[in-house]
Amino acid sequence: MADNDYSFGTGNEPQVDQDNRSSYRLTARARAILELESGEPDKTSSDSRDLVCGIRDISAGGLCLTAAEPLSLDALLPARVFLGNHREPFLLMVEVVWCRPHEQAFLVGVRIIESDDTAYVEWVEAVALAMEQG
Repeated sequence: MADNDYSFGTGNEPQVDQDNRSSYRLTARARAILELESGEPDKTSSDSRDLVCGIRDISAGGLCLTAAEPLSLDALLPARVFLGNHREPFLLMVEVVWCRPHEQAFLVGVRIIESDDTAYVEWVEAVALAMEQG
């Protein structure tokens, strides 16, 4: 499957404890970049620290990520989400809801925070369209 493919879950995916999401989710093979530390605004060189994560599944309200390192619960992080045929990433704000070890990495559940300064509305529309096409 390509890095940006997504499809409806088939029910054959491994269970990750209990599912507390209220929205149906799409199985996704996409990518998210979380900004763990931001650089100084006055500097031209970037002192920020990013974490590239795989996306296991998506919904309008959240993502399940695979990450190389654990993330702190309740952390609010800017995210760039690369999905499907969209040329530009979705700029979102996410909150870490849970984090668990999984094989050689970590599974991380994040909730997408609704904010005027992000692409929240565009994200919800893109997920709705993907579900229609599913």
